[in-house]
Amino acid sequence: MAKLISLLLIAAMAVQIIRPLGLPGLKKRMDFWKIAPFALAMMVLVLMIRPS
Repeated sequence: MAKLISLLLIAAMAVQIIRPLGLPGLKKRMDFWKIAPFALAMMVLVLMIRPS
């Protein structure tokens, strides 16, 4: 699950560089780094709820 989320978020960052998504806060190509904090939070959340 964590690998799938990381791949999807990396793909979203790549798409943002190629063609901006146009979402609020993601209007320019250089805004791709703004996806990274969301990705980090999602990874931490998945790892916290994952059964041991």
